[in-house]
Amino acid sequence: MRPDFDALPYLTEDLPGTGERIRAELEHFEVEEVPAYLPAGEGEHLYLLVEKRGLTTRDLVDRLVALGVPEVGIGVAGLKDKHAVTRQWLSIPARYEKALQGFEEPGKIRILKAGRHKNKLRTGHLKGNRFRVFVMGAEPEKAEAILARLRERGLPNYYGPQRFGLYGKNPEKGLELIQKKKGRGKPWLKRFLIGSVQSLLFNEYLAERLRQGLYDRFLTGDVAKKHATGGEFLVEDPARENPRAQALEISATGPLFGKKYFEAESESRAFEDEILARFDLSREDFSARRGARRPIRVPLEEAHLEPAEGGVWLSFFLPKGSYATSLLREVMKKNPEASEADAEP
Repeated sequence: MRPDFDALPYLTEDLPGTGERIRAELEHFEVEEVPAYLPAGEGEHLYLLVEKRGLTTRDLVDRLVALGVPEVGIGVAGLKDKHAVTRQWLSIPARYEKALQGFEEPGKIRILKAGRHKNKLRTGHLKGNRFRVFVMGAEPEKAEAILARLRERGLPNYYGPQRFGLYGKNPEKGLELIQKKKGRGKPWLKRFLIGSVQSLLFNEYLAERLRQGLYDRFLTGDVAKKHATGGEFLVEDPARENPRAQALEISATGPLFGKKYFEAESESRAFEDEILARFDLSREDFSARRGARRPIRVPLEEAHLEPAEGGVWLSFFLPKGSYATSLLREVMKKNPEASEADAEP
């Protein structure tokens, strides 16, 4: 159950990779959260746009708690990288605004904006993230050829290695919980570990579709996603829908096995069962988890590069839940985070 990010097939397999490393310096990896909405200007919650350097999102939460803000009242939309300069929104109950006097720290934490809103910020309350990454040693011509392919056919929506924890051990721990049907530990940690098994199965599902030429083609019974609206529907006639897939209007979705989700049928369901069988698992093993569908690819938006001394800057937007490492591995033809042992999940 230990994932091997390097073994996953590339969409741009025929194009040579370029680039030696990322994150040579903290400023070489920038992330800006794109919110689903902005603070309305009134309400019981105070929204903060915070820039952090060399810290995890958890570090920000811990700092607020130390200043007297109750953890249950703190809201974040998503987790952001530690080894980076990142900008993200947080929320706190407005009555604790005075606690912010000790929150900022020169060179590490800055509050860029603040505003009132009626509700607490919740996980997933974001459109996505904008990235700007310096790839040391990358050649502009090679990188641009890869970006052109990804713009045309979409980015394989693999879960990045950060999802699987230090040395990729989380799925092994999650599998043990599934097999024993119980285990010690906090409920959120159990959910996270079993979620890593769901993610590993999704990656294998996507990898097999790439291997079989099913990246932009449908099977009967696939659940397709409309990129423009987010709507999902069952594919009854692959020949009718394939042209829309090849135009990147719609894409197949893969399963995050569980309950209460849109399940595939027919040929597509049998394909999913084959993936489960490889790991000696069944759908019933995930009956305690909420299921979901995840698109096997995402359109690559706002993607461009800037040649620079010693490499290139890559700038791009990805929707929430997608990983910059999935794009960077296509460019570099290797796991860009291989040396990052303490990346935030």
